[in-house]
Amino acid sequence: MDTVTVTYMHEKPRVMKNYAKCSTLLELWEYRELFYFLAWRDMKVRYKQTVLGVLWAIMQPLFTMLIFTVVFGRVANISSEGVPKPVFYFSALLPWFYFSSTLTNAGMSLVSSAGLLTKIYFPRIILPAAAALGSLVDFMIGSVLLIGFIVYYDIPIGWNLLLWPILVLPLTVLAFGSGTFLAALNVKYRDIKYAIPFGIQLLLFVTPIIYPTNVFPERFQWLLAINPLSGLIESFRYALVPKYPVHWDVLGLSLAVTTVILVGAVWYFKRTEKAFADIV
Repeated sequence: MDTVTVTYMHEKPRVMKNYAKCSTLLELWEYRELFYFLAWRDMKVRYKQTVLGVLWAIMQPLFTMLIFTVVFGRVANISSEGVPKPVFYFSALLPWFYFSSTLTNAGMSLVSSAGLLTKIYFPRIILPAAAALGSLVDFMIGSVLLIGFIVYYDIPIGWNLLLWPILVLPLTVLAFGSGTFLAALNVKYRDIKYAIPFGIQLLLFVTPIIYPTNVFPERFQWLLAINPLSGLIESFRYALVPKYPVHWDVLGLSLAVTTVILVGAVWYFKRTEKAFADIV
């Protein structure tokens, strides 16, 4: 725990009893300055003493896109539904990298900030929320590259492009909800530390990033639809390329599952929050 964080925390009054009856949203609003401070701290720590700095936000999806284009697009010749293969992969990798990094950072946020939890009261849910906000900066930086793709491949710009920033909201909610649940679970079961990277690797192959949903027979597509990332990532592709086939029913299911995950995660987090300082 850094000195600046401790100093900031002690400037806040200890009003724990006043907030026992407050909702999560009211708590987050009251401690909004701390929320932004922790998000900014997480972002600075991520790139501290790195040569390339925030360029890593672009390089990771860009180089992964190049490998996917060669291996899966050229060698394996997996269909991209008529979308230029670099656009096909990059438009999916951006939300994927945001989700996976948020899941990792948020899932470890409580354990890595154990010093804060044991010294002073503040809404603990701020920690995974700050991780979700900090990772969003990387997503926004990477999205700037999309302008270059649109120009280079002469992709027609339509109203569908407005869907890109709109989809960021459910993506953030999904990442925050999943990360919040894992963060609470990780306090009690430290196996989560090892399960998160393993689960992310498996999730990569059951999410339509390497392939479009339509490569699966229609009777099996419901299996992909259970994964809330499926509808979101396919919709991100449609936001760039209007001719890309998008399944609105799958997106609707993704939004419904995302809502359930958020509600369930917040409920479990609040239910176990009182014991965090004792067992972390």
